[in-house]
Amino acid sequence: MAPWEEKAKTARDYRDQTLSKVDPPLKPLPDPLPLSSQGLAKEYLTEREYELTQNYDAIELLELLRTKKLTSEELTRAFLRRAALAQYAVNCVTELMWDEAIERAKYLDSLAEPIGPLHGLPISVKEHHGMNGKTNHASYVAWIGQGSDPNPINDILYDAGCVYYVRTTGPQTLMHLECNNNVYGRTVNPWNRDLTSGGSSGGEGALVGFRGSVWGLGGDIGGSVRAPASNCGIYGFKPTTKRIPLKGMKHVMDGKESILATFGPLTQSRETLNLFMKTILDTKPWRTDPSLTVKPWTPDTETVNKKLKIAIEWDDGVVRPHPPATRAMQIVADACKAAGHEVVDWVPYDHAKGWDLVSALYFPDGGEAAYEPLNASGEPVLPLTKFIIDEQPHVKKRDMHELWKLCSERDAYREAYAAQWSKTATDPKTGEGEVDVIICPTTPGCAPLHETARYWPYTSHWNLLDYPGAVFPVTFVDTEKDVYEPGYKPMNDQDKYNYDIYAPEKFVGAPVNLTVIGRRGMDEKVMAALEVIEKAMGRK
Repeated sequence: MAPWEEKAKTARDYRDQTLSKVDPPLKPLPDPLPLSSQGLAKEYLTEREYELTQNYDAIELLELLRTKKLTSEELTRAFLRRAALAQYAVNCVTELMWDEAIERAKYLDSLAEPIGPLHGLPISVKEHHGMNGKTNHASYVAWIGQGSDPNPINDILYDAGCVYYVRTTGPQTLMHLECNNNVYGRTVNPWNRDLTSGGSSGGEGALVGFRGSVWGLGGDIGGSVRAPASNCGIYGFKPTTKRIPLKGMKHVMDGKESILATFGPLTQSRETLNLFMKTILDTKPWRTDPSLTVKPWTPDTETVNKKLKIAIEWDDGVVRPHPPATRAMQIVADACKAAGHEVVDWVPYDHAKGWDLVSALYFPDGGEAAYEPLNASGEPVLPLTKFIIDEQPHVKKRDMHELWKLCSERDAYREAYAAQWSKTATDPKTGEGEVDVIICPTTPGCAPLHETARYWPYTSHWNLLDYPGAVFPVTFVDTEKDVYEPGYKPMNDQDKYNYDIYAPEKFVGAPVNLTVIGRRGMDEKVMAALEVIEKAMGRK
């Protein structure tokens, strides 16, 4: 083995050592594995483990823990075994925290009163985000063995009573919408292993999609929460930046502010997203992080109780989404109309220019910092790394004055997009009657085939604008219904690429999710609108 391969193997050996602690051990999985991993848990877990991990979301489990109908230890053991099973099925785990998770659960069970709102709940975390006392390499071979930085989000959730029990995979450079790296290999989709789980929080998406977790912690700078949530048929939320702390992510280009990242949850239910934000903001994190917006989590009761004006972004004017996404938008639009809401078409504002800007803003050094750890270890550069850096015409090394100019163009684009939204108002002066939220595809289809996730703008556009977005499941691919109409002609080369890779039989079993988008800072409104939309769809 080359030196980089030997170093990568040490991380895999450590992961395998932690998996060896599973008790009782899991019996060997079938070889070859089935296309869908969804049926494995019922076969390989005990009836009780299956019940606890399959039938409840985080809110329901917390109630069982609070009323002492369930112990944290029993619940944690169940999720530890299901997470191990997920690893063998879809390759999503970097470390199973068997001993320390059980020790923590036993401690919490020994207390007379809950220590916080998450008392006893197992939570999974993306390895990229670090953890006290743990190493943190963020999928770079060169960084294997390095320590973690302090992470306020982890500390807040821990102090609220959670149990950390598993850490999960991400892609090389953390800048892929696929989850593949030279340390652990490829993480696959739990609904169809020929499809990607997404990136960069692809391990979290796969684990939660497998129900090896009900609450995962990811991060998002270009779709890294929303794409995995969408691909794996679960809920995800990208807050407006500066709402919650950002420290603790291990990455290159520390200090870059051209496009900011944010933490975000991947969960089994809408209300868990709300609980995530409330738990963090109830601690007033701006008291210790002065960069944050001083704004508690305040549910938007006005939006929940009114008829909404909802815009549907049928396409972004550049790439038309695959038929399953179009059908999902029609399902939601019809449900909202039937519930008495106003549904209009969204007119995108120059999304092609948006991609030119955001792709340049991701790598204002031309990608030097992203390549430095790769060059240091000698690990191979993966195709999607080359794609996002080398193959984007607007990615180049800029001097300070060029970066200032680019940031000015970003701000002008944000103003133009806000004006586009404001034009939807019936009263331009007051904003009365304007669109409340946009519903759009999360990606240009459902979960992509491996190595084909090459169109970012359905997610990255909202990072450029810094608009919050909540992802929610709608339906599954239907091989009979989800076909292009005869004679469809692609709009351009990007649209042709997306058109050519689609055939419904390749996406059997894939979930189809959509995203609710709101204006910058209107995170609570997005979540309230999602509640209204889901109730229109007949959900609780």
